[in-house]
Amino acid sequence: VAAAVITLVVMVVNWLLAHWWVLLVALVLAVLAGVGWLYNQQQQARWEAVRAQGLRYGLEQLDALHHAKFEEAVRDLMRRDGCRDAQRVGGGGDLGADVKATDPLGRRWVIQCKHRRHGARGSAVGTPDLQVLNGTARPVHGADVAVIVTNGRVTAPAVEFARQQRLHVVDRQTLAVWASGSRPLWELLRAVPPPRRPTSLS
Repeated sequence: VAAAVITLVVMVVNWLLAHWWVLLVALVLAVLAGVGWLYNQQQQARWEAVRAQGLRYGLEQLDALHHAKFEEAVRDLMRRDGCRDAQRVGGGGDLGADVKATDPLGRRWVIQCKHRRHGARGSAVGTPDLQVLNGTARPVHGADVAVIVTNGRVTAPAVEFARQQRLHVVDRQTLAVWASGSRPLWELLRAVPPPRRPTSLS
């Protein structure tokens, strides 16, 4: 078998040496394919940047989304705000994190999303939801900023618990301002931790 393989390799090499133009054509095609792929990647990146800059959602749009699409919308809003690494990680075994992101000031955001199909008429987000976030956001996910985002209501005890535990609540009203405007989320929340590192935005 080894002898057969060696013989085949020698034959192929001899053939290519005799027909060197085949290698040249293959090289040109490979270069053209690489240039085309790079161009498509650049165009896609430009389109994503343009789309992110103009990204807006109304509450009716958000109410109509599936819960997974709602998480993707929150991720896209974080990207719009300059969090280039924002990703959706929600799903089974997410340990209370649906979206993770690092803002331009170096702070690590961990966001739990609570979508209510009926919006303000749906069940309210309560203290148990905040307790899950509080138990995992910092020790498990390394959050600097732990946030729960909902298109519905939040109970008063949950709001008080969030205040005591330094969690942030984005309720329906705050979500409306964030999703329909151009201000980053950290400008809409109180007592957000200082930047991790000095930057031009500090």
